[in-house]
Amino acid sequence: MSLLNTDVDYGLISKVFHWLTAAALFIQIPLGFYLVDLDFGEKRITIESIHVVLGLSIFYIILARLIFKLFNPTPKLRNNVFPGQKFIAKLNHILLYLAVFTITISGALKKLFNGERLDLFFFNLEIKDNFDLAEIFYEIHILSNYTLLILISLHITAVIIHKFLFKENLLKRIL
Repeated sequence: MSLLNTDVDYGLISKVFHWLTAAALFIQIPLGFYLVDLDFGEKRITIESIHVVLGLSIFYIILARLIFKLFNPTPKLRNNVFPGQKFIAKLNHILLYLAVFTITISGALKKLFNGERLDLFFFNLEIKDNFDLAEIFYEIHILSNYTLLILISLHITAVIIHKFLFKENLLKRIL
């Protein structure tokens, strides 16, 4: 297996980025929904800290993934796709990245405007609290999470449709 992508297959680096992101989101999304109903206390503080660290890790992984993607071409779809399918696939991927960035940034701003300090791994950030803005960013954070869930569902559905309708095993290319 090649480290880099080819015209028909993803390389090891792309596969690691993909599955590392998927695994982290598989933990992060339910953890976030669990936090919503948790009363303030030691348990919530601990889980929220894990949620923040994991969220920032996902952010940095995707940032590295996008930088890697600039220098490494994406394998092409076979020619049996319908017109516009490549556009839809590319749009879904762009919106997935955008949703994750929006979730991370809005979550960070919600935390900061609540008067909390944010450890960004490389430096700490603290700003003056503004609870009205914190609430707005919290709403953006929630809406973006639901959007991400829809986009992930579309992504998985597309893989299933390709497998059974187009007889193209896209999952095999990324495993």
